[in-house]
Amino acid sequence: MNSVGKFLVELFLYGVPLLFAVVLHEIAHGWVAYKRGDPTAKAAGRLNLNPIKHVDPVGTVVLPIFELIFTGRIFFGWAKPVPVNFFLLKNPKRDMAYVAAAGPGMNFLQAIIYAFFIKFFLIAAPSLAYYLRMPSFVNLSDAPVMVKVLLPLTQMAFFGVIINLFLAFFNLIPFPPLDGSRIVVGFGPPSVARFFVKLEPYGMTILILIIFLIPGLIAKLINPLVYLVLSILL
Repeated sequence: MNSVGKFLVELFLYGVPLLFAVVLHEIAHGWVAYKRGDPTAKAAGRLNLNPIKHVDPVGTVVLPIFELIFTGRIFFGWAKPVPVNFFLLKNPKRDMAYVAAAGPGMNFLQAIIYAFFIKFFLIAAPSLAYYLRMPSFVNLSDAPVMVKVLLPLTQMAFFGVIINLFLAFFNLIPFPPLDGSRIVVGFGPPSVARFFVKLEPYGMTILILIIFLIPGLIAKLINPLVYLVLSILL
């Protein structure tokens, strides 16, 4: 397989789980907001599985492709945030925390579902475990038909587990604009809320600078948690 073919395969294996991870994350935010009294996301057509509704040109397309080209992996991305009107929620302070928690919660749920499929595939094709330990793009000409069909799906599911666990723990970091900061604000003292409100306008810029100027810092913090849960799921 030539380099272009390998790139397209990797884009498919990484990109599909990432797309679902970020889209369903945002839908979960909007759905909980709707259930707590805010119809803004529903009215905007964001409680919809159509990925076009949720794609952010930079965070969902351009950035992941650049990451894959220059680093060989996708480690950061986002969908278009769903609109939430804080003042329409039944209990704004508490419900905003629930809305925020729904996103990481959806990622944990997806990780569990992907893990279930991996176990199912391994039961359906026991020899699949052997090929999963082989180098990427191994020649499958002599492999059983079931392995040829299930190997890419299993690899995608594995990436789905990793991506969703990483996104869940990443978004739970208590730093604006991440969901963790809104959870803390919802259940924390007013002084914490005031601090995060002041930090919010600069939060994304600071976060991006940390990610690209101190490569690997976020991963070092999150990966132990990811692999701990991964060991439990698989």
